[in-house]
Amino acid sequence: MITRRDLILLLGGAAAWPLAARAQQAAVPVIGFLDSRSPDAMVGRLRAFRQGLKEAGYVEGENVAIEYRWADNRTDRLPKLATDLVRRQVAVIVTAGLPSISAAKAATSTIPITFVLGEDPVRLDLVSSLARPGGNLTGINFLSAELVAKRLELLRELVPGVTRVAVLLNPAEVSRTESTLRDVEAAARTMGLQIQTLNANTSRELDAAFENIGRERPVGLFVSTTTFLSVRMVQLALLAAFHRLPSSHDLREFAEAGGLMSYGANIAEVYRQNGVYAARILKGAKSADLPVVQSSKFQLVINAYIARMLGIEVPPMLLARADEVIE
Repeated sequence: MITRRDLILLLGGAAAWPLAARAQQAAVPVIGFLDSRSPDAMVGRLRAFRQGLKEAGYVEGENVAIEYRWADNRTDRLPKLATDLVRRQVAVIVTAGLPSISAAKAATSTIPITFVLGEDPVRLDLVSSLARPGGNLTGINFLSAELVAKRLELLRELVPGVTRVAVLLNPAEVSRTESTLRDVEAAARTMGLQIQTLNANTSRELDAAFENIGRERPVGLFVSTTTFLSVRMVQLALLAAFHRLPSSHDLREFAEAGGLMSYGANIAEVYRQNGVYAARILKGAKSADLPVVQSSKFQLVINAYIARMLGIEVPPMLLARADEVIE
């Protein structure tokens, strides 16, 4: 027989259950994910990032939550989005590309930030050193900027008759544009190549750049690594194919979309590593003490179908060296 006292205790315990459930939910750490692109351009990279989290014991929706903030290719929105994540008091901010990283850094000096970046973070004054970043930023450096000369060399090897190369840049990303142009010009002088620079920061400017290419008729195309151009892979591939222009890119995704070749780090592996780093911070590691990881393995990918379409016979030695040949 249930007494009045037992009933009161029972009802009191039942009332406490939702409170306990809410308290447990509130204890779940929250990651802020800030990116200048849109989610449909990041499907593969997000999958890799979540894999890194999972390897370290975190599964989205179970024991970690992720707050996404997408700028949809409007970099002017990034500061507000970064401030919103800081106001949300996330445990760590995950971001990629200099515009997003700069916005996150400006928004907070206390919340840890893990980044994905193709340039030297020390030169950009994001960290004190690679071994000991020293502040609230650390992450993965996939060394795209350092591979400029190698990519140009591979393009010349793939297309022996190349004498003049158009270099496509995004002037809005000033640091990357300056470093790419400096390295391309130095490599071109060594190889005896002529360089034609083209700028594009919108889809319309991209079309205009290729109209210029149609008039000037360069023999090859070197696409700079920028956040803007990385989400225009299909448009770039179609324009290059229309102008029958062999193109060189930094990421496999470009070759997969229809570019002739790519040479650079495995971007999925880069994002997986950043997932692992975000998890380490959730477990208590300090970003100031986590060394910036530099990619050490690079992939040469050749799109053999595009090569045949362009009438290019890929040298057997180069085919043998390729990590992947897309048919």
